[in-house]
Amino acid sequence: MLTIVIIAVIVIAAVVLFLVGRGRIRAGGGRGLKHRFGPEYDRAVADHDGDTKAAEQELGERVTQHGSLDEQPLSPEARAQYRAQWADVQEQFVESPQKAVTEADALLAGLARDRGFPDGEQFEEQFAALSVHHPAHVHGYRSMHTAARGQSGTEEMREAMVEARSLFEALVAEQPADPDQGSSQTPQSRDGNGHVPWALNRPHAKGNNT
Repeated sequence: MLTIVIIAVIVIAAVVLFLVGRGRIRAGGGRGLKHRFGPEYDRAVADHDGDTKAAEQELGERVTQHGSLDEQPLSPEARAQYRAQWADVQEQFVESPQKAVTEADALLAGLARDRGFPDGEQFEEQFAALSVHHPAHVHGYRSMHTAARGQSGTEEMREAMVEARSLFEALVAEQPADPDQGSSQTPQSRDGNGHVPWALNRPHAKGNNT
């Protein structure tokens, strides 16, 4: 009888330790995801109507699916070509905001593809992968993709272009961004002199679509 009691106590203790450890793992995983994704973590929670568990499951699946992705480097020629194309798109914004945003959206999708991310034809998959490796810079890409589909006014398109510039800079950089430091990086939505490109710095542009 004493032996049975001892075994029962051991089993109960093991179950308690398992549950406590499981809770700690979940808590640590949540903190880890929040640190890794930064603002994207809060957006995921909001998208799940405040359900933290569901949001963390989604973000965890992103890491599982895309965390091992190796970003491919760009050749100096490709890097220069992308920078020239982006500059042309910025210049077009004054005369045709919608066309400029649409072209910038396609340009970013192509750049991400060339860096080794999923093809931009599947935006959600590409965005999920980018959010794992460049979490601090994906918000502007989402906004610009929405604007490219004709769902934003001129001012919103301008802001989306400026914000999306940070992802462009991260992807066109010579060295891949560190995903563990992505949430603390400062978006580089300005030119080499620290100024927002003049075409996007204007509060209004011709062809207002509001």
